[in-house]
Amino acid sequence: MVKLRSKCLLVGDAAVGKSALASTFCGDGCPFQKNYSMTTGVELQLKCVNIPGTNDSVELYIMDSAGKETFIEVCEKMWGEPSSVCLVFDLTNEESFANCSRWMERVRAHCHGLHIPGVLVGNKSDLSARRQVKASVATEWAESLGLDYHETSAKEMENCDAPFLSLARAFFALYQERREVMENLG
Repeated sequence: MVKLRSKCLLVGDAAVGKSALASTFCGDGCPFQKNYSMTTGVELQLKCVNIPGTNDSVELYIMDSAGKETFIEVCEKMWGEPSSVCLVFDLTNEESFANCSRWMERVRAHCHGLHIPGVLVGNKSDLSARRQVKASVATEWAESLGLDYHETSAKEMENCDAPFLSLARAFFALYQERREVMENLG
């Protein structure tokens, strides 16, 4: 039985639903509080994810970062070297999607050239009448960066587990690959 730990950065513009997504995932079915204070730094949440078909697990240390420009520099100092990234945008806000490129540049600056697993998440799928970002456009952009794409509604608690399960599986697969390389060297 292997128990891995992954430092997962949760990044994106302010008010895209990062905290709601993380809280819904870590809350095991409890809805996100409607009255909350906007994240002003980095909030840490933890959840252990069992890897299907194995006795192994990945503990995701989810570092929920503020999305306001005034707090980003402080947040980046807390990031260190991430193991995975969850990039979130608001499906009803095209600018939040356009800013994903800038967020990825910031994250990559902390990775020192290493490949880390990642997902792109379009949140607020429950607001389909106000949608501004097509799934096909988001999927194409995500694939161009080697990211999986997921759509969620933290408000309706829909599909909130999928991005994090995808990250845990990808992190575990990366561990398996590196372990095999090391075994083959010996």
